[in-house]
Amino acid sequence: MWFYLAFSSAMLLGIYDVFKKMSLNNNAVLPVLMLSISTSALIFIPFILLSNYNIIGHEHWLHIPKLNATQHLQVVLKSVIVLTSWIFSFFALKHLPITIVTPIRATGPLWTLLGALVIFSEQLNGLQWIGIATTLLFFYLFSTTGKTEGISFISNKWFWFIILATLSGAVSGLYDKYLLQQLDRMAIQAWFSIYQWFLMIPIVAFLWWPSRKKSTPFSFRWTIPLIGIMLVLADYLYFKALSQTDALISVISAIRRGGVIIAFTFGAIVFKEQNIKKKSLYLLGILAGISILLFSS
Repeated sequence: MWFYLAFSSAMLLGIYDVFKKMSLNNNAVLPVLMLSISTSALIFIPFILLSNYNIIGHEHWLHIPKLNATQHLQVVLKSVIVLTSWIFSFFALKHLPITIVTPIRATGPLWTLLGALVIFSEQLNGLQWIGIATTLLFFYLFSTTGKTEGISFISNKWFWFIILATLSGAVSGLYDKYLLQQLDRMAIQAWFSIYQWFLMIPIVAFLWWPSRKKSTPFSFRWTIPLIGIMLVLADYLYFKALSQTDALISVISAIRRGGVIIAFTFGAIVFKEQNIKKKSLYLLGILAGISILLFSS
C-alpha cells in the first residue's frame, strides 16, 4: 500500500511544482512563499482546535494529538530544515527553467539513499537497486541538458541554490523517518506548517519588506494558495506511506520524485522550454526506473 500512496504523492507534487512556477514568474519570491505557507497553516488550525476540545475524537483520522515541549522542539527543527530547502528551491525555480530545476531537485533520493543505508540500515532487493540506479542515472542525464541552454552550473548561483535545496530536502527526508517513529504524523504535518508560518514572519519583515520597492514587485495570483493546498495533500499521503512499518524511505523518496513528469510536460507545452526531444528520452528512462521500483515493491 505504501508505494501507491507514494506514487499519488508524487503526482500531487508535480502539480505543486507547476503552481510554484506559475506563481513565481516575474514575482517576489518571499511573499509568495509566505502566502503559500499561510494557506497550509490555515488548513490545520481548525483541526488542531477541534482535536484539542475533543470534538474530533482520538479515533478519527483527522485527530491531531497534543505534543509536549520536547516534541514541539523536534517539529520546530523539521520546520527550519524544510523552510531552508524551500527558500533555496523557490529562488532557483524563479530564475531557472522548470525542466532543469525539477530533475536536479529529484536527485535527492541519491543522498537520502546513502543516509538511509547508513542510519537506518535499510536492505533493498536486487530489483529495487536496479530501479533506484536507473532512476537516478536518468535524473543526472536530465540535469546535464542545462549546459546546452547556456546555463553554467559552475558559475550560476541559482544552480547552487537548487543543490542546497536538494541536500537540505534529503536531510528532511531522513529526519521524517526518525520523527514518525516518535510522533503522530498528523501532529507533525499540522505543527510544522504553523511553525513555518511563524518563521516566515521575520524573514519577510526584515529581508523583503524594507527593499520591496527596489526588487521584483509582488502580485497576488490564484495559483499561490493552491501551492499550499497541493502540498498539504501530497505530504499527507507521503507521511501516511512513511508511517507504515514496512516502508523504505529510499524507495519512497525515489518514487516521490516522479512528479517531475508533470512539471516537465507543463514546461514543454506551456513555457515552451528548450531541448524537449533530448529531455523526453531521459524522461523515458525516469519512467522505466519508477516502473521497476513500483514492480519490485
